[in-house]
Amino acid sequence: MLENLLAVIREENLSEQLYHSLVGIKLTEQRVDQQGQLSRRPQPHAWANRPDHPYLRGGRRPSQITVVTEPNPNIGGILDRLDTLQTVAYRSLEGDDRIWPLTMPPVIDAAELASAGAGHQADWLTGVKLSYSLPDPVIHRLYSHYTADFDSVVAFKNELYFRVAQNFVRYQWLLTYLFGGAPLAEKGFLDTLPEIPQRPVRSLRHCGAFPTGTPVTYTSLGAHLGALQRLAATGDATPAGPVTLKGQPTPQDFLTGGIGYLEFNGFDNTPFTANGVSRHALYFLKTFMIYLLITPLPTTNLAAVLAAARQQNTAVALEQPDQPTQFQTAGEEIFQAMETMAHDLHAHTEQWGAIDDLAEVLTHPELTPAAKIMTHVTDQSLMDYGLRVANAWRYQRLNSDALLPVYRDLNARCQQFILTAMQAGVQFYQVKDEFGADLLMFTYQGVTQVLQERDTQTKTPRKQLQALFPELQF
Repeated sequence: MLENLLAVIREENLSEQLYHSLVGIKLTEQRVDQQGQLSRRPQPHAWANRPDHPYLRGGRRPSQITVVTEPNPNIGGILDRLDTLQTVAYRSLEGDDRIWPLTMPPVIDAAELASAGAGHQADWLTGVKLSYSLPDPVIHRLYSHYTADFDSVVAFKNELYFRVAQNFVRYQWLLTYLFGGAPLAEKGFLDTLPEIPQRPVRSLRHCGAFPTGTPVTYTSLGAHLGALQRLAATGDATPAGPVTLKGQPTPQDFLTGGIGYLEFNGFDNTPFTANGVSRHALYFLKTFMIYLLITPLPTTNLAAVLAAARQQNTAVALEQPDQPTQFQTAGEEIFQAMETMAHDLHAHTEQWGAIDDLAEVLTHPELTPAAKIMTHVTDQSLMDYGLRVANAWRYQRLNSDALLPVYRDLNARCQQFILTAMQAGVQFYQVKDEFGADLLMFTYQGVTQVLQERDTQTKTPRKQLQALFPELQF
């Protein structure tokens, strides 16, 4: 029903707007102490007991924190925000806590593992979730070419988003190969899961041994929503899948209100950048989403194709990190198709660079995150490496010459004011007025205050913030 979508995109000259689709990051990390053991400290006071905090939250385990960025059309903007929030998180940690850089946890006490119960190992895994949404003007301009096929723009929008979701299921294996970074677990962690191979793999997250909920089907939007509705009715089951539909309170509401955005689950953290996700990965993933959007689905046996794709993803996850994937030829075909698309849509230098570099990773498995991590293994453990990286990251964050490096052009008191606001859950944006001067926008519970740098030169930022937002509590 979405025939010739790429041609329509070209005809409407929408490539630039597609490149500015909104992307957001939800990054979960583990707090550890200076010995590399899971932190026993409560959540940092700066954001503890604030479940509605826009930026900083807890995780499934008490030792975890989650950093959440707003959606942003620019990769640079996303990474700047993520870097700032990571700095705020580090400067909020208490005692000697630091951030563990790996998806798999450090050594966990056997009693603690046992107390959580069998089958709960997935709760200790950390990682990245990526949100993605198409610009509304793009959706409406595309819809004008398909009014004969869809009764409403909502139905059309749902078709676009669900095609992306279905194709993500089809090709998730390629992302597991390119970005899988959980090759081994520390001693004792997998003792109750004997079916996992006792050798390094690409990603333990995707090996199929960690139950995360009840799998849901992606064969059609109706079937998917029906499965979600049945699980909601039982009240005791969590839906599990690589893509989550977002933007509506109940499954039924997606049919009338439409899918707002998609959330892609389960990317491994990378220890090779202090923000947990790399610039190249984001440029590639954003381009990959366009590829998923324009790629037609099989017209027959879709259920079988999707089921085979899930098995394919597990198979890739279980491959040895330093060996070529068994699906290299299929991966090369995907990259060739992406290159053709990038040419047709006049891709920017950054997109071409990401495609070219990751095409090389496809044919050189030693360049994958899992293989690179394995070079740091000592005595079948990553404890020494993980703690070394955690210490380096902590030193880098806390000894920077600027409190918030992204805002180093603002003076020190202004940076402290911004940090205090973000710790407390006040949303912050920096914009320019018509004369190029900085305007600092602070929003809390729907109230926005616009300040200039000179308005933030206080020695008591908490007191001033409470004057601006009387409902704010510290």
